[in-house]
Amino acid sequence: MELIHQGKVRDVYADGGDLVLVASDRVSVYDVVLPTPVPGKGALLTALSLWWFEQLADIVPNHVISAEDVPAEFAGRAVRVKRLEMVKVEAVVRGYLTGSGLAEYDKSGTVCGIALPEGLVDGSRLPAPIYTPTTKGNVGDHDLPMTYEETAELVGADLAARVRDLTLEVYRRGAEIALAKGIIIADTKLEFGIDADGTLRLADEVLTSDSSRFWDAAAWKPGQTQPSFDKQYVRDWAKSTGWTPDDAEAPELPQAVIDATLARYIEAYELLTGRRWQQ
Repeated sequence: MELIHQGKVRDVYADGGDLVLVASDRVSVYDVVLPTPVPGKGALLTALSLWWFEQLADIVPNHVISAEDVPAEFAGRAVRVKRLEMVKVEAVVRGYLTGSGLAEYDKSGTVCGIALPEGLVDGSRLPAPIYTPTTKGNVGDHDLPMTYEETAELVGADLAARVRDLTLEVYRRGAEIALAKGIIIADTKLEFGIDADGTLRLADEVLTSDSSRFWDAAAWKPGQTQPSFDKQYVRDWAKSTGWTPDDAEAPELPQAVIDATLARYIEAYELLTGRRWQQ
């Protein structure tokens, strides 16, 4: 196989007419890859994505060919997938206000050009989910907010509308399933691509602790930091060290942070799927 792309977390290999997508144990925060991996994270992300692809198959086709037909050294954290022409937009949807969306709202009352009601606070549930796409940055680059109109200019009006509508539909289905399991999906980002037959497919990962904010539904309370099952814990730790994404070197993760991060990912997987995690 030939390594043709290395992303922040995933490595992409060409293997004949297919691709093999390998989830590493790397962790990125604020679009910066940290020097310390979280062992087992790649396998968890792969297993949870595969579970979600099954739950969403009636909404949108995906890129998965096989989770078994992969090289032995990547077993458990790799999938064989179709080659796609990736849509050059990170499809982001928010059902709750937090993170960069909250920062923008506090300044302008809008998120990606979408006006929101007054008086919202960190953790507020939005009146309806909103589509807030970003650019797709390379490793080391920051993803930047875009308006929907800018995505239409970039990829064409028809494709932009299809990606937006599917993103919102995937989020609504995922949020409904997760809430029944005690997890709020506050927001998530998706990726789409077009196969050789012109079919738009869901790709990469879907509704994982890396790509989503998972909150404890029982503990949710607007106006406070929400207990979570995602990498917000790592973001908060990194920020607490005084590090910023513009610093030359990212901090090493202490073992306690590695263990706590993995525990959160495992808990999310087990709550959502109803399966016990065994690696």
